[in-house]
Amino acid sequence: MMAACGLDCGTCEIRLAPTDPAAARIFVDWLKQQGRLAEGEGMPEVMERKMYCTGCLGDRDTHWAADCWILACCVDRHGLTNCSECGSFPCDRLVEWSGQNDGYAAALARLKELRAAAHE
Repeated sequence: MMAACGLDCGTCEIRLAPTDPAAARIFVDWLKQQGRLAEGEGMPEVMERKMYCTGCLGDRDTHWAADCWILACCVDRHGLTNCSECGSFPCDRLVEWSGQNDGYAAALARLKELRAAAHE
C-alpha cells in the first residue's frame, strides 16, 4: 500500500496502529509528544477521534491528513492513484515537498521508479 505521494503505508504506524500493538505504542507515544493526546489517553481515544489513517483511497474520515494538498490534487482533482500517473509528474510543488526530509525524498524516488517502470 502506497500513499498518493509515494510514502510507504505498509510500514506507517499511523495506518498500522488500529491492528498492530507495537505500532500503536509508537504512534500513541508520538501523539503524546506532539501534545495531541494527554497522559492517560491511548488507542481508545485514537480510535474514537479517528486519529489514524486508512490510506489515500480510503475513507476521508479516517485519513491522517484529509486536507493534504497532494491528496486533493492527485486523487480528487485528477482521479489518479498516485502522482507518478500524472502528466505533470514530477511537478515543482512535489519536488519542493520532497526536499523537506528523507522520508519525503524516498517517496519521490519511489514514484520516479514507478513512472520509469510504467514507461518501459
